Parts: sequence; structure tokens; C-alpha cells
Amino acid sequence: MARPKTKEELIHQADESFTKLFRYIDSMPESVLNTEFDFSSDKGKKELHWARDRNLRDVLIHLYEWHQLLLKWVNSNMAGQKVSFLPEPYNWKTYGQMNIEFWQKHQETELSAAKQLVQESHKASLELAKSFTNEALFTKQYFDWTGTTTLGSYCVSAMPSHYDWALKKLRAHAKMHS
Repeated sequence: MARPKTKEELIHQADESFTKLFRYIDSMPESVLNTEFDFSSDKGKKELHWARDRNLRDVLIHLYEWHQLLLKWVNSNMAGQKVSFLPEPYNWKTYGQMNIEFWQKHQETELSAAKQLVQESHKASLELAKSFTNEALFTKQYFDWTGTTTLGSYCVSAMPSHYDWALKKLRAHAKMHS
């Protein structure tokens, strides 16, 4: 799917990708859902997230925490409080450690709670995106706090792109156990 370039495309893709993700989750056999992720035998899966996320809860919590980053960032900046998308001390070179901290923070979170959290945060993120005009979402430097990119680009990354990432990971896990 092409990366959204309009508000309408963003909302449609975010909703569609989220629905597709949960349809897939709901179709996964319990035996696959209850098997820990292990991609260590696949040498093509070198990125840290392949080793970090060990189950469905971990994947859903990752999505939830990235929704929280988006919501806090936008809401803070819209209220006049200048904050970066990534919290201190992280930057785009070190955010992998932040993801590990998200993972650690939620090791006691139940799967049912993770599902509820991500469903609520998806809805809040979608409502946030809907509250902006197409121009505000997709005009570069419309807001000084988005830097050289657009607000819409951050929304795409936190929602449909991340949902596609999660679905890819779940499919890879299911394929290993089919």
C-alpha cells in the first residue's frame, strides 16, 4: 500500500491496517498464540525487534507505547509546551533502548490488558489525526515542532506503518508454527 499523503488516506489506512491486524490475531490458533516467538534461526531477521518481542503482548504493547509518544508529543506541543517526539535522553539513533525499556515496563501486563490498551490508544491516535486539517497534517513545517517533516508522517509511522510491521511479525511467527 502506498504511504498516505492526505488526511483521508491516513485515516483509511490506519483503520484498515488496525482492523486487518486484529482480524489476523483473532484467526491465530491458540497453539500459535501461546508459543513464544523465536526468530533466531532466521539470519535475515537481524533487527533488534525480532529478538525483543517474544509474544503477542510484546507486539501490542510496542504499538501502544508508540501511540503514547504521538499523543503526548502532539498534545504537549499544541498546548505550547515544546517537547521532542522521542523523550530525553533518546534520539533517532538510540531509540532502540527506549523500545527495550517499553518492553521491560510491560512484562507483567496481561495480554487482555495489552489488547485493551492498544485498542484505546489506536482510537485516541485516530481521533487526534482526525482533529487536524489535511493541510496541517501534510504541509511540511506547518508546525515548527515537526521539524523538516509533516505531522502526518509521524501519524503514518505510529499507526498504519507500525500496524503493517506488527502483522508482518505475527505472520512470520505463525509461518514457523504451521
